[in-house]
Amino acid sequence: MKKKKKGFWGRHRYWKKITAAIVVAASVVTGVYMFFSQNGALQDALNKAFPVQLTFSGERLVPIYYVDTEEKKAAFSFDACWGATYTPTLLEILRENDIKTTFFLTGFWVEKHPDMVREIAEEGHEIGNHTYSHPHLNNLSEEQIKTELERVGSMIFELTGRQPDLFRPPFGEYSNKVIKVAEECGYRTIQWSIDSLDWKEFGTEAMVKRVTERLHPGAIILFHNNGRYTAEALPEIIAYANEQGYRIVPISELLYEENYYIDSNSGAQVPKTPPEQPLPD
Repeated sequence: MKKKKKGFWGRHRYWKKITAAIVVAASVVTGVYMFFSQNGALQDALNKAFPVQLTFSGERLVPIYYVDTEEKKAAFSFDACWGATYTPTLLEILRENDIKTTFFLTGFWVEKHPDMVREIAEEGHEIGNHTYSHPHLNNLSEEQIKTELERVGSMIFELTGRQPDLFRPPFGEYSNKVIKVAEECGYRTIQWSIDSLDWKEFGTEAMVKRVTERLHPGAIILFHNNGRYTAEALPEIIAYANEQGYRIVPISELLYEENYYIDSNSGAQVPKTPPEQPLPD
């Protein structure tokens, strides 16, 4: 039995289906690209899962996760959002060990604890910007992000006389938009390479083990000022760092100020290789 030849309308429907499939595929690819280019947190998870770097057209901006250095130095950082019960103890421990660190403060925390902000600054610790209301910045407009940063920045300056220039995005969420606005406001965006997970309250021993096993040159370590076990774990972590020959410094003392780039895959702040000098004649 002979097959019927497809007429004009048969061929038309066939190519219409092909065209529709191409449009759908193009839309999916475009959607995936836009999602990955704007959602830095998910891309970071993929980078850890797959060592081969995935690249897309256009520049992907990333924060500084750690500093590429052979020197045995690392930075402690404390995010302050809710509560201050353990902060005096933290400051006492840091004072006793002659250690300066970086505190990232939210605006509503500053409003509740202005005396504590002054004390942190007077103790010689660095203060960074953690936004005013701790929002999901990827959901805000550029102008709203700018308002979040400028509002708390002004509050910190009024209390301490120092204008912060380091910024940590809430929840560790960022995008090209967030980093670009932060740069326009005079901030370098900072993440971390070691998360103490103190907010999960696993206990002192678990926190000490987690941080000390991951300690590396150029590390930026994330703590919280009001973690239930943070103050208990800190002396052991400091003791271990000292035994290993590490020096604990504020983040700004860890960073390179010029001639560097940020690796888009790892988030490492890497010094640019100086040009080779010509050999003498």
